[in-house]
This record gives sequence, C-alpha cells and structure tokens, in this order.
Amino acid sequence: MADDDRNPEEEFQELMRRLMSGDMTGIDPEQLSRLSGMQIDPAMLQAVMSQLQGAFAGTQDGVDWSLAERQALHIANQDGLGVTSGQSSDLSQAFALANLWLGEATNIADLPQPARAVTRGAWVSATLPVWQELAEPVATSIADALTDALGQQAPDDMQEMIAGAGRLMRTVGGSLFATQLGHVVGRLSTEVVGGGDVGIPVMPDGEAAILPQNFADFGRDLEIPDDQLALYLATRELAHARLFRHARWLRLHVISQVRDFAHGIRVDTDALEDLASRFDPSQPEELRSALESGALLPARSEEQTAALTRLENLLATIEGWVDVVTEDATSRLPAAARIAEAVRRRRAVGGPAEQALGSLVGLELRPRRMREAAAMWRAVTDAVGVAGRDALWDYPDLMPSAEDIDDPARLVERVVAASRGEAAPTDAMDDALAQLLAEENLADRDRDGAPGREESDGDEGTPGDQRPV
Repeated sequence: MADDDRNPEEEFQELMRRLMSGDMTGIDPEQLSRLSGMQIDPAMLQAVMSQLQGAFAGTQDGVDWSLAERQALHIANQDGLGVTSGQSSDLSQAFALANLWLGEATNIADLPQPARAVTRGAWVSATLPVWQELAEPVATSIADALTDALGQQAPDDMQEMIAGAGRLMRTVGGSLFATQLGHVVGRLSTEVVGGGDVGIPVMPDGEAAILPQNFADFGRDLEIPDDQLALYLATRELAHARLFRHARWLRLHVISQVRDFAHGIRVDTDALEDLASRFDPSQPEELRSALESGALLPARSEEQTAALTRLENLLATIEGWVDVVTEDATSRLPAAARIAEAVRRRRAVGGPAEQALGSLVGLELRPRRMREAAAMWRAVTDAVGVAGRDALWDYPDLMPSAEDIDDPARLVERVVAASRGEAAPTDAMDDALAQLLAEENLADRDRDGAPGREESDGDEGTPGDQRPV
C-alpha cells in the first residue's frame, strides 16, 4: 500500500512506531500538520514530536513552554509586517507630548526609558514570561489529571504500563496546553493596542509600547483623527506603565492574586474521563477544542469566586486611576471623551482572544467596576489634589479597598484627615474592633494577676507558682 493510500489511523501508528524507536528521520512536517487537526505550524509540530521522543527516552519532563512561544510567534508574524519608520516617528512624537501632559496630571515620575512602537511578535516575546507564570498552575493540573484519567480507563493488565508512561502523559498534556496557550497569546497579539491593554502588568517593568498594526484596526470605525487617537492611547499606556513602575509592590500583588486564583483551578475529572475514554490520538482536535472551550474546567468554587471578586476589584482600582489621570492629561483633545468611551466598551466586552484566555485558564481579566472606581478616584482628586491622591499608591496598606469603591465618602474623609495631620475618623466597625481589643487586653491582665484555672482546680493547698513548669 502506498503512503498516500493509508488512512490517518495507520499513518499515526506508523509515526508512533518510528517515534518510539527513536527514528525521526524522514517525517514530513506537512504530514504532522494534517494529522494534528490543530492548525499550527508544521515546524513547531516537529518540535512537539521531538519533545515526545525525549519523553519516551526519559530525558524530558514538565511543560516545554518554548512550544507556546513558537506557536504564538507563528500567529503574530503571519502578516510579516514590521514597524515602518513613519509609524515609529509618529508614535514617538505622541509619547513625547503625552509625557508632558502627564507631568501636569500626576506626581508619579516618568519611565526610565522611552516608550516605543513594537511589532506583534515583539509584544509576544516581551509578555510571554508573564503568561507562562500565570498559566503554569493550570497546565500542571491538566497534565496530572490527564494522566490519572487515562490510567483509570486502562484495563487492569495495562496498569503497569500506564504507570510507567506517566511522564509521557504529563508531557503530552503539558505540551497540548502550552501549544494552546501559545495559540491564545498569538491571537491576543493581533488585538491588543498597547502593553497595558489587558489590565495586568504583562510588559517588563518600566516599559511601555503601542502596536501600530493593531492601532490602525482599533481606530478604523471611530472616525477620529489618527493623531488624536495616538495621543490618547499613548497617554493611557504611559499612565499604566508609570503606576506599576512607581508602586513596585503592585505588580507582585496583581500577579500573586492571579496565581492564587489559578492554583484553585481543578480539572473536571468526569469530563476528562469521558474524553479519555474516546480519545483518538490521531485526531487531537477534540482535546484542543475542550481546552479552548473551558469544558475541562468545572464551575468555580466559592473560594475561587471570592478570589475573582478580589482580583476584579483590584484591577478596577488600577484602571479607574488610569482613567482619571488620562482624562485630566488629555483634556485638550476634542475627541478624548469619545475615545475614552470606546476604550471602556472594548475592555468591558473583551475580544475573542481574551475570551479564549478566560476559557483556557478560567480567568476573565475584565474590571467590571471600572466606572465606580474612576468616580472614587475623581472624588479623591477633588478633595486632596493630585499629590494626595497619588500618595495612596506609596504603600500597600494605603491603597483603596472594595469598600472604598462602594462608599468613596469614607475614603475622602480618611485622606482629608490625613492631609491635615488628624486621626482618621472611625466607623462602627472600627469602634467594635477597638472594643474587642480592649476586652482582650483586660482579660489578659486578669489572667496575669490571678492564679490560672488549672492551678486553682488542682490540690487546694498547693500554690500555683510551685507547680512544675
């Protein structure tokens, strides 16, 4: 039978036979692409097969995140477009003017290096380490669950073989997840306009950037002059980067909250076992679809819902400050209000890639209370000015809370008192806490000044201070 006459199952069996024997010569990447059904780069699939070969040989363990980078770059670089000198010059001028305007709108200092125009591929390379850090807990969970599910589906006489293939199965699951993450990040690179566009600090510390390819797509239907659009987006991008550069603790705070959420993710074992029972290795499209759709992630637990609420409040607090500072800095732009509304709508809805990321990791990176948070920051600015407002980012314990978003008047009262050197006003909760602490202190003093209960309940003639220690 000629090679072209073999069905996909026979082709896959032949590939696996050659892989297990260590023979990778002559394998056609186009054949791999046809068998995969994953619409990914054949050269990258060749790398996947090499990794699997390493797993069979016992030399490969864990998730190979280079697969994510290759897949993301494959998508990001498909149009082959770079940044023209004209685009770079126009955005450099926009960033320069935006910096001057921000100097009037915030006390937070400028970045140590100039912002720049970057390609989609450059954005992928710069941000992928953060995506990897956020996704690693989920990748590990899926890979381990895949191993367990396949083991439960195997007959008793194959359990020893399945146990011995644990490393291979974890590699397969991790590789599929890494490839799918690369697919999502690659698609994100075709949508984001700037480094801070997704709300979390994915760019390296102190860096700001705009993607000219996506900038053009964003402004296409707005009927707003490009120079005004560039100035507004440059101002917003710089405000976001400045904030994270100034509040060094904030970056770790956001990443930690995202990872806390991700660590709580558990795979839906029933769905995974059902998938494993009918999984055809020659047609991995079903597993890819299950990963992207979120079908393997069960409904959020109460703990995860609470963690997501905390994260959304944190992102809203950040985005609200950026909104207010950008609004003040761009007050000279006639179209500023229209652009601001377009940005808010875009962040609230999220693009297809952002939605896919939510399905893949279970996390929707959208600050749902951004308008309320912006109103809070506006009230603080009106009450104590720019310097008093920005001082709230100096230390973590000064940052506004979710309760402050609900009731900005409390926060305003607190910061006004602090600006006058007065004690912060108390509320019913503060009074109750103070009363509780006072009662505990009184109880501690009573215990220190009288024999303990155990001592008085013992031999009545034996003083408590003579008991052995």
